[in-house]
Amino acid sequence: QVQLVESGGGLVQAGGSLRLSCAASGRTISRYHMGWFRQAPGKEREFVAFVNWSGGTTYYADSVKGRFTISRDNAKNTVYLQMNSLKPEDTAVYCCAAASAYTSRNYYSESTYPYWGQGTQVTVSS
Repeated sequence: QVQLVESGGGLVQAGGSLRLSCAASGRTISRYHMGWFRQAPGKEREFVAFVNWSGGTTYYADSVKGRFTISRDNAKNTVYLQMNSLKPEDTAVYCCAAASAYTSRNYYSESTYPYWGQGTQVTVSS
């Protein structure tokens, strides 16, 4: 199994930036597609971004496209989410998730990912 630990969250003013990290252990993430999801208070968890096992393919939710960038460093077993131009509506707990590189399921669906981190809080003040 792969264990995931997120870091980098915090409090930032609107328009600011944060970079989240997701450090994996247990197995090399080079065999996993990786996703970021978020859950705001009172709302369902939603897809944010996806990167395939090699880093060659990425997808984003429309709400973050052009502002967030997902990347990975397989040598460091870490995935990143660079968040720029943050808005108050980006406030949420952000979680990273891993799915086997052999999966053909939808990248935006929670059920695709069997491995999850605990999450890191991101709060954007207006």
